[in-house]
Amino acid sequence: QVQLVESGGRRVQAGKSLRLSCAASGRSFSSYAMAWFRQAPGKEREFVAAQGWSGGSTNYGDSVKGRFTISRDNAKNTVYLQMNSLKPEDTAVYYCAARLGRILTMTDSYDYWGQGTQVTVSS
Repeated sequence: QVQLVESGGRRVQAGKSLRLSCAASGRSFSSYAMAWFRQAPGKEREFVAAQGWSGGSTNYGDSVKGRFTISRDNAKNTVYLQMNSLKPEDTAVYYCAARLGRILTMTDSYDYWGQGTQVTVSS
């Protein structure tokens, strides 16, 4: 069982940077693949980024490649999402998710979810 709590979301201007954090509690955090998803109003939840348990494998959604970076610190039971060159279309609630096994991009593949943190990018 893993409990996830996101933080760091706020309103920022386009072009700025923001870093989200997801603190995990429970056993064996380092065994879980971690991911970030986001959901804008009226839209489906969208895959943003994922990283394997060791940090050696990563995957990014097409809309964030080259701008966002996922990382994790297993000693701190925390995963991060560094977001650079933010755009108004990045506005969404950002969710942290965890699963055992390899990283996947489908929402239904993840077993544990945080409550989300709001990111608003103004033009």
